[in-house]
Amino acid sequence: MQERTKKNYIMAHDPSMCGWGYSIIDEDGKVVKANCIKTASEAKKRRIRKGDDTIRRINEINCQLLRLIRYYHIQYMIAEQPHGSQSATAAKAIGNVEAMLQTIADVLGMSLEWFSEGDSKFRLLHKRSAVKKETINAITKLYEVPWTGIGYRDEAIADSMSIYHIARDTSPMIRGFLTKSII
Repeated sequence: MQERTKKNYIMAHDPSMCGWGYSIIDEDGKVVKANCIKTASEAKKRRIRKGDDTIRRINEINCQLLRLIRYYHIQYMIAEQPHGSQSATAAKAIGNVEAMLQTIADVLGMSLEWFSEGDSKFRLLHKRSAVKKETINAITKLYEVPWTGIGYRDEAIADSMSIYHIARDTSPMIRGFLTKSII
């Protein structure tokens, strides 16, 4: 990737080990890039331990995130805070993604704010839970998003944009960053 101009950007995250959704928004509120980093367990296929495969996936996600952060000169990050789990494996994955993103922010000296999924859905849809299609439809009405046309990717992008939506409206840090014309 070549280096981008010195314009300032916000990166919104829907962190997950399987499908990490992100959106990059400029200081004028325009979505300049949105996608999903997909990783899958390959421990059996590669004949490696599960722990080694988890590290491989963490490395893959971190490398892609750092490349984007550097390319776009990301100034602020916002993220959905993962919650709940159905198993020990899911709980471990939640801890991994929280630690990954917080560590990136800490090491880079970057601000990172966390928001709950329920609060972001309520801000967007006036209810705390919704099917993915409702979130995508609401985001489409509010923002010009470069949808991929791939279900799981667009769902992750919509969730990252839902986090941007609540941060834009409630975060003093983000409100101060954005130009007054979009608030």
